[in-house]
Formats: sequence, C-alpha cells, structure tokens
Amino acid sequence: MKKITPALALLLSACGGGGEQQAPAGPPEVGVVTVKEGAVTLSSELPGRTTAFETADVRPQVNGLILQRLFQEGDMVRAGQPLYRIDASPYEAQVASARAALVRARANIANTAALARRYGELVKINAISRQEAENAVASAAQAKADVAAQEAALRSAQIDLGRTTIRAPISGRIGRSTYTVGALVSASQTDALTVIQRLDPIFVDIQQSSADVLRMRQELLSGNLSQSGGARVRLKLEDGSTYGEEGTLKFTDVTVDPSTGSQIVRVQFGNPRGLLLPGMYVRADLVEGTRSNGILVPQSAVSRDEKGNPTTLVVGAGSKLEVRKLTAPRTVGTNWLVTAGLKPGDKIVVDGAQMLRPGMPVKPVAAQAAKPAAGAPAQQGQNAGQGQNAEQGQ
Repeated sequence: MKKITPALALLLSACGGGGEQQAPAGPPEVGVVTVKEGAVTLSSELPGRTTAFETADVRPQVNGLILQRLFQEGDMVRAGQPLYRIDASPYEAQVASARAALVRARANIANTAALARRYGELVKINAISRQEAENAVASAAQAKADVAAQEAALRSAQIDLGRTTIRAPISGRIGRSTYTVGALVSASQTDALTVIQRLDPIFVDIQQSSADVLRMRQELLSGNLSQSGGARVRLKLEDGSTYGEEGTLKFTDVTVDPSTGSQIVRVQFGNPRGLLLPGMYVRADLVEGTRSNGILVPQSAVSRDEKGNPTTLVVGAGSKLEVRKLTAPRTVGTNWLVTAGLKPGDKIVVDGAQMLRPGMPVKPVAAQAAKPAAGAPAQQGQNAGQGQNAEQGQ
C-alpha cells in the first residue's frame, strides 16, 4: 500500500469538501408590488401658441391728410376712443352742399303741391286738359322723392364727415402707428394704420393629434373616462414656470390638418397682468379626464418582447414567475397605464428578477424601491396623472 503524501492529502481534502455539506438555499427573493385599481387622472402636455382674444386692423374709411395722432403707441385704448384726425374741410363743404340741396328740394315740394291742387280744381270744370293735371300731380310726387334723396345725401355726407375722426373699434392694447401726421391715406388702402389687440382674456391654440382627440371622445362616450367640471388646462411658459391662471377649453376645430394630422384645440385664459402676449410659445397640460378603474405599473417593471409588445413578470401559482403580456397605451408620470393583462391582486416583480427565468419558484417580498399607493396626488410633467395603483406587496 502506497503512502499518502501531505500534498495528496490536501488535494483529496479540497475535492471532497473535507466537512459537512451546506443545506440547500431556498428560492430567491424578489421585490413585488400588488396591483390595485383606483382613480387615475389622465393629462397630456402639448405645444401651443397664444392668440389675441380680439384683433382689429384700424384703416381709414375716407380719403385725406392725417392732421393728428391722438394716442401713444402701446397704450390701452377703449372702444370709440379717437385715434386719428383727417382733414375734414372737403367733407364739411359736402355737408353744407347737401344741406342746401335739401332746403331747395323742400321748397319745391310746397310749389308743386300747390300747383297740383289748383290743377285738380281746374280739370273738374274742363279749364285745362286732364294730361296737364296728371303732370302736376307727378311733379308733386317727384318733389317729395327729391327731398328723400337729398336727405339721404345729407346723411351720407355727415357720415363721411364723422369718419374724418378715426376711432378705436374695440378696446385693447394698441400697437405702433405705421402712418405719421401729414401722410395721405385713402379708404381703399390695404395697409392698416395700426392694430388693436384685446389680451385679457387670451386664447391658446394647442396642436393635438386627431387620433388622440378621437380616442378621448370614444372613451368619454363609453364611460371609461369622466370629466367632472369640464376639461382643465395649465400652462408652462417659455422660461419653464407655470402660469398662475387655469384655462377653460372652448372648442376643438372641426377640420384636421392633412399635412400634420392634428386639430386645433382652443383654450381661454385670463390675462389680467398681461404676462401672455400673442405669438408666445407655451406648453399646455391638458387634463383629459379621470379613469375610475385605472391600473398603474412602474415603468421599471415593464419590458418589451421581441415583437415590441409590453410585458411584465408576476408571481403566479406556486410562487413561480410567469410572463404577462400587457396593453399599456400611455405613460402617467413614471408609470404605465395598463388597460389589459393585469387584475387587482396580481403581484408584479420590480426587483431581483434580472437573472431569473419564467417558471422558477421565488419568494415574494415587499419592494423597497417602488411604493406606489392608490390615490396619490397628480404628478407634474408630461402625461402626469393622479393615483398610483400598485401597492407594496407582502
């Protein structure tokens, strides 16, 4: 029998373990959250541009030289306030001429009426022909018509005279004047003298995909989405700040832009401090409504299969992992809104499954990183929503 050397003894000890075998480890632990339904407020952040509530181009309605400008550029003006004065001398002369013609026409009425009466008596005794009597009656009627025509001419001349003072058609903030004192203007010109814009309230025109508008309408009609108190809109300004006033949805355009596939959604905002000016770029957080039975799943728990479909791991029967295919049309904050594939009570794996495969037994424990709870406040940002609908699992 060969003698066992110390080196061989050490090798045998290493191969055999040299001691008691360790007890087999239990199933690996995974962090889970339990699915729960709850109210979810859905919103979308969309680009938009501000538009004046009312806009009026100020143009002359008569020809002449501008004698005065009666406003300061950039001021607030009220409807009916004088803005420009045009040389009124030619129009004053027209009014005087029309007034004199009216006096002459009225005097002619008395003469022709008296002649018609006299001829009416004479024709009864055959002192004149019937034709002469009829001519006198026609002359009296023509004289009355002439008076009506001269009255209209006088009113027209007075209107033109009044238009030599150009007044503000609406109340609002007036822009720069493109014509100065001494400029010759005409009623047929296309260039405006100035522009007035009403900025309080103010409109925001939002571009929204027609597919999203259709989806929202279908969900409202089906009852899956509710709008208590109407749609609400918040604004983010160009500097990233949130506008203090909340907007009111006025209407959605009935025409879809074929080049972009979008519709215009018009929202009205109060603008008492004048912070919003026409043409500003803003982002609108449009609250579409509330889904009463929404399910929210953390984005970290959702992956994609080879076809791009969303999936998640859940702890199924026998505490074994299984893959669930989901229908998740949109995000809400840091979560996915799941409309199919999960039910209340399902345990979603959010931690510890990186090296595990479906079918393996696991030990579910409460997740530490994700602690969503039903009915959480609305989050800020794109597609923000109220409520987290997966609670910490046990």
